[in-house]
Amino acid sequence: MNLFRTKSVNAMHQSSGLMRNLTAFDLTMLGIGVIIGAGIFVLTGIAAATMAGPAIILSYLLAGVACACAALSYAELSTSIGGSGSAYGYAYAGFGELIAWLIGWDLLLEYGIAVSAIAIGWSSYFNNALTALGITLPDFLLKNAFEEGGFINLPAFLIVIFIMGLLAAGIKTSKRFNLVIVFIKLLTVAIFVGVAVFNVNLVNWQPFAPFGWEGIVAGAALVFFAYIGFDALSTAAEETIEPQRNLPKGILGSLIICTVLYMLVAGLLTLVTPYANLNTSSPVSYALLSLGYDFAGGIVAAGAIAGLTTGILVMFYGFSRIFLAMSRDGLLPTAFSKISTKTHTPMRIIVGSGIVIASISGFAPMAALAELINIGTLTAFIIVCAGVITLRYTKPNLHRPFRVALSPYIPMIGILLCAYFIISLPSATWLRFGCWMAIGCVVYFCYGYFNSHLAKSAPSEG
Repeated sequence: MNLFRTKSVNAMHQSSGLMRNLTAFDLTMLGIGVIIGAGIFVLTGIAAATMAGPAIILSYLLAGVACACAALSYAELSTSIGGSGSAYGYAYAGFGELIAWLIGWDLLLEYGIAVSAIAIGWSSYFNNALTALGITLPDFLLKNAFEEGGFINLPAFLIVIFIMGLLAAGIKTSKRFNLVIVFIKLLTVAIFVGVAVFNVNLVNWQPFAPFGWEGIVAGAALVFFAYIGFDALSTAAEETIEPQRNLPKGILGSLIICTVLYMLVAGLLTLVTPYANLNTSSPVSYALLSLGYDFAGGIVAAGAIAGLTTGILVMFYGFSRIFLAMSRDGLLPTAFSKISTKTHTPMRIIVGSGIVIASISGFAPMAALAELINIGTLTAFIIVCAGVITLRYTKPNLHRPFRVALSPYIPMIGILLCAYFIISLPSATWLRFGCWMAIGCVVYFCYGYFNSHLAKSAPSEG
């Protein structure tokens, strides 16, 4: 049985019914759309209050360095291998079918759970906005039945259905919607910065690192979630104009912009408010309200809703394209890989998975979902960094329009940092992740191994 049959790089460039509409600017906006969200509006305060203190800015820097190493690796592989499968496709070319399947299965968990988790956070902000308007929804429509004693988180369910409709309508509609929302949330961040710079109190930075280095690292492991999503841009290779040039610009540009914004907001947030008071799900709004800027606080709350909306959009987009790549390879039923001739989207995947993800959003608890996201992302980042190193030796003549400088050192730093973060995650997260991967092995050996296109093209193997 050959578990490591490898797909050639040329095979990764198969034609599809997807249309090339995305420029470097579009990709950068998509990247900002997904990265600026839960991190800046939720996690900054929690990590500062419970883990890092004002040194949260160093936590963001540390997590950003790890992501930068991974981003450079994504840029090289996305331009040299291409395809809509992200790390899944790169693993197929570098490590073979079994590893590719496991990474693809991992990515489906990461993106699918991320959509649900962000949708639940969106529901909380949306409910706060309704309450401010004097509208009160009953608890049984805001809480899940498993842990919270309600029936369904209806706003979370409906926002996923709405995004499903946007993606089904086509990438042009989705990118226009994303551009408007990105403008809104960048304006929101600018308003906070504009207010905060005139209310700085250096006393709030004493002590700067109350929890020491361990707190900074723990904070980095938590806020790593804030960076999740830039890798989704690599799934857009087949819909990008001149991907060899525009994909690296979009991936690296969005990551650099967002890292600077994260550190700026985190620094100002802890300068205007004592870090111990920031353990809230809406720290930016809380800071402005505590300073007496009620109107600005309301605008920031609206910006948070916008930010989380684009997070759902881009993560759902990435999920659908990875599912599409696996389906086209025969590892998942090929019936899902049909592209709509009208919208040029994988309609069956978007609608089918949208209903499932919306149901998870409506009925599953937030905590159980969020724990699984980071470990899946970190695992994928390790594989991508390792893929750059491996392909440099196994395929030295591969055309690489973009090359990671100082390879293998930069990818190796990414591997070590991501592994360091994984080790710091709780054992319960490892257990749940292991169960998901075990289910993936069963699916592969019962279906994928015998139905993949590579298996059918080489019937004598195995």
